Order: sequence, then C-alpha cells, then structure tokens
Amino acid sequence: MASNIYLVRQRISRLGQRMSSFQLNLNPLKEPLGFIKVLEWIASIFAFATCGGFKGKTEFLVSCPPKVSENKTITATFAYPFRLNQVSFQATPPGNVCDVPWENQVLIGDFSSSAQFYVTFAVFVFLYCIAALLLYIGYTNLYRDSRKFPMIDFVVTLVATFLWLVSTSAWAKALTDIKIVTGHTIVQELKPCHNQGVTCHFGSVTSMGSLNVSVVCMQY
Repeated sequence: MASNIYLVRQRISRLGQRMSSFQLNLNPLKEPLGFIKVLEWIASIFAFATCGGFKGKTEFLVSCPPKVSENKTITATFAYPFRLNQVSFQATPPGNVCDVPWENQVLIGDFSSSAQFYVTFAVFVFLYCIAALLLYIGYTNLYRDSRKFPMIDFVVTLVATFLWLVSTSAWAKALTDIKIVTGHTIVQELKPCHNQGVTCHFGSVTSMGSLNVSVVCMQY
C-alpha cells in the first residue's frame, strides 16, 4: 500500500515538473492537429457572438378608416435567447391603434432551449480549443510522450463533434421557425388583424444574415 502511494506521488511529481517547464513551440500549429483547433476556435467565436449578440425587430402597418386613415407602425423587438412568446408589440406613437391594445399581443414560440444549447456549446468549444492549443504549443513533449493526453483529446473531440452536429441541427431548425413567425405570416396569426375594419400589411423584419453565419460557422 505504501509503495503504491509512493508511486502515485512520484508520478504526480514528475507531471508537475513537466507542467512547470513551459516551452513555446509553434510547430504544432502548422500540423493538422493544431491548425484544425485554430479553425474550430475561430468558428466558435463567430458562433456565439453572432447568435448571442443578435437583436432584431419585425413590424407591420395598421389602418382602420375612418378612425385611422393613415398607416400606423406596430413593432416587436426580439433578441437572444428568442423567447418570442414573451415579446409584445408596441405602437408608434405609443397607445391603442384601432382600439386594439397591441401591448397585449405577443409573438409565437419559445426557441430559447435550442439557442441557449447552441451558444453554451459554442462557448465550451471555445474554452476547449484554448486548453488544447495551450497544451499543443506549450507542452508539446508532454503531449507526445504521454499515452493518456492524446486519448483524452481524441475522446473529447469525438464527443464535441457529435454535440456540434446536434446543437447546430437544433439551432438551424429553430432559426427557420423564427424566420417564419417573424416574417409576413405574422399578419395572418394576429387576431386583431382579422377584426372588421382593421387592415394590416406586413412591413419589414431585420435581416438575419448574422444568424445564418452562426449556423454556417458551426457546420464548418
């Protein structure tokens, strides 16, 4: 028993000595092992930045002659994590338009689970790539001389790749639904727009090109 404890302490001591000998070596970045990690690191930054930092709005025009002859703008502003069923409409200028309290009307759908899973995993990939690159370029000999580190790296990479595909697929589906519920079909879903004498026309919605980039980055 004492000999086993001594061996464990000895291994820990050796590992500590190796970890303390940091030597910068950029050669692994020229190899597929390090170069791919750099690409994954950059892609993860684009992924959580474009998705987590998104803000947009959708708007449509309302009129109800003769009470409101000119078109009034009704706007809903939405953002990450895309709990659209908590986003209410606002009239410009504020107040009821065509005797409708638009602040009581909300968008449809809650896509927060897919969005948060996607962003959380992108942050995990970001941190994992930093740790892996630090090991590659700072402790090259320790990584190559060890049997455990390459195996752990391989297993984590496999798991990360699988979750990468799952999170991207879930977010891509959620993004498609977000585009639908904030697009021109919004006029058909709002009950006040079907009231007699009320006319609604879809106006515009913020471009979601940055969200498309987030999906492309993770697929990359």
